[in-house]
Formats: sequence, C-alpha cells, structure tokens
Amino acid sequence: MKEWSKHWKASKDPGKQRKYKYNAPLHVQKKFLDVNISKDLRKKYGIRNIQIRKNDTIKILRGQFRKRTGKITKVDIKRSRVYVEGIEMIKKDGNKVQIPITPSNLQITELNLDDKRRIKKKGAENVKQKAPQKA
Repeated sequence: MKEWSKHWKASKDPGKQRKYKYNAPLHVQKKFLDVNISKDLRKKYGIRNIQIRKNDTIKILRGQFRKRTGKITKVDIKRSRVYVEGIEMIKKDGNKVQIPITPSNLQITELNLDDKRRIKKKGAENVKQKAPQKA
C-alpha cells in the first residue's frame, strides 16, 4: 500500500476521501477538528474557526440536540468526535452514555484560554495589530 501523502490532490470519489481521512496521521487528523466560532468571538480575536479543546463551551447547531449548549468533556481525535456534558442517552439497562457529536455541527461560544498561546497560534494577534488605530 502507498504511504499517506499530505500532497494528495482531491478526488470526487467518496471512498478515496474517507481513505485519506482515516489513514491520515494524528497530527493531521487533529486539524479536522476545527470548529467555527460565534460572531462576537470572531470580532474579538479576528479568526473564523479554531481547533476544539476540552472545556470549550459550545452550541449544537444540528441534530436532535440542536440549540443546546454545554462544555466539551472529551475530544476523540482518532474518531473525529467530541463529547458534550449533558448530552446523553439512557440505555435499556438504565446506564447513561455520552453521545459522540461531529465537530462540524458545533459552534464555539466561549473559548478555554488556559493556554495563552492558543489564539496566537492562529495568527489573531497579527490581525489585531494591523487594524487601523484611531488618532
């Protein structure tokens, strides 16, 4: 089998797209977890999307739990899924299980800024400095 290549040219074949995604190394799969951010955060930081992290507050935009908000409790990079506190299913034996959610169906409403470099990595500081200043 061929080695995975980041210089892959896109194909319209869904099977090839899935194969590219599943065989990608973890440092590339992490980039598939980008989530758009709310409008007020876009203005504040000058970025459109960012990788989701544990303890970010999100709003669900699609699916049976839409319009619900919560904090991220776990991010599964290998499966490209996130788990949100309070989004659970009750099994027949009575156990509660968290439901995995696709990051593309989410919007970040509040960022976890424990890591101060998180915003700087996306280049938001450069955007703020280039903005015209009032004289």
